[in-house]
Amino acid sequence: MQAPVPEMRSLAAPETPDRVRGFSAGAAPSLRRRALRGVACGLLGLSIACAPVLREVPDPVLLPAAFSAIPAVPESEPLPDRWWQSFDDPGLDRMVERALTGNLNLLGAWDRLHQAQAVARRAGAQQAPSLGGQAGVGREFSWTKGQDGAETSLSLGLVAGYEVDLWGRLRSRTDAARLEVLSSEEELKTAAITLAAAVATAWYGLGEQVGQLELLNQQLAVNEKVLELLTVRWRNGQAAAVDILQQRQLLAARRGEQAQVRGRVAVLEHELAILCGMAPGAGAAAELGTAGTRVAALPPLPDAGVPAQLIRRRPDVRSAYYQVAAADHRVAEAIAERYPQLSLSARLSTSGGEIRDLFTNWFASLAANLLGPIFDAGARQAEVDRTRAAAEERLHRYGQISLEALGEVEDALVREQRTGEYIDSLDEQLSHSAAAMERLRDRYVLGSESYLRVLLSLDNHQQLQRTRLRASRELIDQRIALCRALGGGWTMESPGAASGGGGAGP
Repeated sequence: MQAPVPEMRSLAAPETPDRVRGFSAGAAPSLRRRALRGVACGLLGLSIACAPVLREVPDPVLLPAAFSAIPAVPESEPLPDRWWQSFDDPGLDRMVERALTGNLNLLGAWDRLHQAQAVARRAGAQQAPSLGGQAGVGREFSWTKGQDGAETSLSLGLVAGYEVDLWGRLRSRTDAARLEVLSSEEELKTAAITLAAAVATAWYGLGEQVGQLELLNQQLAVNEKVLELLTVRWRNGQAAAVDILQQRQLLAARRGEQAQVRGRVAVLEHELAILCGMAPGAGAAAELGTAGTRVAALPPLPDAGVPAQLIRRRPDVRSAYYQVAAADHRVAEAIAERYPQLSLSARLSTSGGEIRDLFTNWFASLAANLLGPIFDAGARQAEVDRTRAAAEERLHRYGQISLEALGEVEDALVREQRTGEYIDSLDEQLSHSAAAMERLRDRYVLGSESYLRVLLSLDNHQQLQRTRLRASRELIDQRIALCRALGGGWTMESPGAASGGGGAGP
């Protein structure tokens, strides 16, 4: 089950007073600490006076209460997260699982997620104190009148540093990076759903072409039998030579269509191999087991739910939302860049002329540095304006993606309904065509009809048969589009998890 999209936070300054009080509370009454406390109080006053104004992020679009294209009496079932399993096709299940582990574009999406996770870890590390070690060796030479000398100096030390995040700059940067990780996770889920849809479309496209080959073989057998009967009638003087020539032309046309279908079968096998991360060819087709593909029966209509549920479920919409939230934090970071930065440092070192003297003399130092902008020709304000414009752009993109998600569901529902009506029309046409062809054949045998009308009727009936099969595949394509439009994410294991690489998957 997908977690609900979190509530959009407003653009605000961090809780600076709490952080400053935490820095100065409990200080000993010494002159140096009183000075630091005075600096902190001054910064506190500056933060209260210059805190950024709160800004509520509005909803990007007004969602309708329901989808307009849902049938009046829908026979719907809940759509599983792994939506292709609703087709109850073991061959499709095997193909999709193969693609989810072998597709190179999806592996690239995993790599982008791992990059985002590393960036988030790096941003989080900046909030922690740093500790470094240093070692040095030197030799000093001196020349005086009548005396030359050289001295060796050795040193070891530890240096610690920490930036006090007075205005939440580092925290905003870390939060933005974490939100971008969430966005990358949703982009990974989007890529997986798109890949599964591409595999299903190619799989059933291949099934249709295999069915077309079988249908063409049946039609060729019928046409050859008709040619044999015409030849017998011609020998008996009951048919004209032109009738035989026309029938041979129909046979040649069907053989040409058969060659085209074989080419499409090979191309779709290549596409499936590439989607599964394999080099295309006969070996890949045999390994994938594409010989037994068929156009599946249409499963029950999935429950579309309501638009608000779709917006919470769709990973591409959720990814766009997290991008808006991350941009919001980037604005807060840019605002905090305009205020002074306070850093603390500590140093502990020892030195000596020889190794045995290193730990005899110790030196320690503490320092606090305050660095603030005085004049930058408007560079920091320009960065604030840029991040605000970027946040607005992402908000508009979030709204556009939400609208497109709603449109995809509406389009898929309408197209499936109309394709179903088209198939009903084709079935009726096939029934009438078969009856008309039978009547014309009887009239031709009786000599009251020319063979040209029989030939045209036969050709039309065979074309309708192939169109009907193509329409069945188009209906499956519309259902795949609907499932893709309604689909949410599911738990996936990182391909690098077994070897210890990468982070947790979505």
